[in-house]
Amino acid sequence: MSREQVARKELAAAFRWAARLNFHEAVANHFSMAVSDDGQQFVVNRAGTHFSQVTASGLVMVDTAMKGDPLQYGVDPTAWVLHSYLHRNVAHAKCLLHTHMPYTTALACLKDFEFLMLDQNASAFHGRIAYDRHYAGMALEPTEGERVVSLLADGKDILFLANHGVLVVADTIAQAFDELYYLEKAAQLQVIALSTGRELQIVDNETAALACKQWREYPEAAELHFAALMDILDIESADYIK
Repeated sequence: MSREQVARKELAAAFRWAARLNFHEAVANHFSMAVSDDGQQFVVNRAGTHFSQVTASGLVMVDTAMKGDPLQYGVDPTAWVLHSYLHRNVAHAKCLLHTHMPYTTALACLKDFEFLMLDQNASAFHGRIAYDRHYAGMALEPTEGERVVSLLADGKDILFLANHGVLVVADTIAQAFDELYYLEKAAQLQVIALSTGRELQIVDNETAALACKQWREYPEAAELHFAALMDILDIESADYIK
């Protein structure tokens, strides 16, 4: 398969699983994958399509040179702004997943909150999270795209958007979805632990850094996880590859 065909199939699988895991929100939120080295071309979900109904052929191919109202191409305006700026200007943003997942978003709504190194899953994100503390409404203006790019300029690959949601960027769809999955699992644990009112036992920085390194070097963990998810879809919802 071509690079674009692979991207379409894997991205459609990511959408289907995001719906199954309750990571979606109505027909909002967007996933995209660059299919050109310069990020000028990428595939993204069509405006108005529910995550549970996304298919490989139903994704929209975007060329950032296109002019006019993005809706005429079937692309949501906020996806046009954020995803086009990130794919073009952040080298490690080949795949971009943006959601309003409930537990991660809940933490993003806490004043000055920083993700706690509370468990092994959380430690996978040690030193990798950037924070946008200033919610400024929907990303409809180019200046908002430029601002978000600046927050990921130092190599961070997770962005907590205050009062909004989260962005995850990675080189591949498998890597990005694996990060999204474990980020929400760790956030869920933090919300539960915080709700007890008991003192938290935080993992120290040295140990969290070690665990993060181990996570990132663990052989093919993300690829095996995503392959297993696609295998399930092949049996239960094979129409995603249409």
